[in-house]
Amino acid sequence: MEEHLTVGRVAELAGVSVRTLHHYDEIGLLEPSTRTAAGHRAYSAGDVERLREVLAYRRLGFGLREIADLVGDPATDAVAHLCRLRGLLMDQRDRAAAMVAAIDRELEARALGIRTTPEEQLRVFGAQLYDAIGSAYPATRRTEPRIAARIWDALGDARTVLNVGAGTGSYEPPDRDVTAVEPSAVMRAQRPVGAAPCVAAAAESLPFADQSFDAAMAVSTVHHWPDPVAGLREMRRVARRVVVFTYDADDTGWRQRFWLTRDYLPEFADLLVGWPSLADLTRAIGGRAEPVLVPWDCADGFFEAYWRRPEAYLDEHVRRAVSVWTRVGQQAEQRAVSTLREDLSSGRWAERNRDLVALDAAELGLRLLVA
Repeated sequence: MEEHLTVGRVAELAGVSVRTLHHYDEIGLLEPSTRTAAGHRAYSAGDVERLREVLAYRRLGFGLREIADLVGDPATDAVAHLCRLRGLLMDQRDRAAAMVAAIDRELEARALGIRTTPEEQLRVFGAQLYDAIGSAYPATRRTEPRIAARIWDALGDARTVLNVGAGTGSYEPPDRDVTAVEPSAVMRAQRPVGAAPCVAAAAESLPFADQSFDAAMAVSTVHHWPDPVAGLREMRRVARRVVVFTYDADDTGWRQRFWLTRDYLPEFADLLVGWPSLADLTRAIGGRAEPVLVPWDCADGFFEAYWRRPEAYLDEHVRRAVSVWTRVGQQAEQRAVSTLREDLSSGRWAERNRDLVALDAAELGLRLLVA
């Protein structure tokens, strides 16, 4: 019995009641492996691992029946559960950060004597809170032709293409039969007239049969997925070719070269903690990774796009279309913007980054995964 824990000890460590553990046993959610000589429940290391998953899903708001299906899935191991739980918790954190930002804006408005409309209040504090971040996308997030050319070339001879995490439709090839997948209602609503048909679904559970498409693509979206590896495997399942535009979270070199993360926003590194390695992402589709340089006049306003146009980061509209700023929090954002503004005014930024003026494109960790 040395390798087993008593029900009382497990309850104490987990912060739940013995009665709760008895209930989990009675409904078949967590049945202890054995009993003590006195007939009391005893839990093995495997039982404890399952309990950890049960409690984590429970605290994320899942019902017991849903949890039973999740932890009982024979195709999902402990590592997969941890990756999924991490993704769900990060999504919850992002939603909380967005709500804090929304509350701050509301407080600022009220301090100025401005009352938001009922529609604005419901839109900001309602169930679709995180969708509000995407409302700024059309202003600055557009297809960058040079990056699009790389993506479309990587699609090869594919005629049918699935665009996963499609957003508003940037980078969808105009000369192919495209089907889009996008979970955000706000994003779907902003897709232009005539855009490819769009299905409301998540990358981790694509509603298509195996090998339904010639190719599947995903552009600047993987970092928003609760379980990136599962999503990429799904793409591989439904298509014979996979093309993904993402970034390398492993290499600290580009973070040091990119002046914004090096000098003004060190909190960006915290967003990458626990993020799957480039090798893990590449392995999930069975492909290779290719570097993608960012042109100095990049038309798509993603986080790294303005590396040679620092004044752009002072623009609220530019920042609101990039989820990084919401995720690092308002305090970090305000400090970074204030310091950057001072350095641009004093000439310190120009002095520190004088070598950038001669560059037409920069290596900032962006990668194209192709399988």
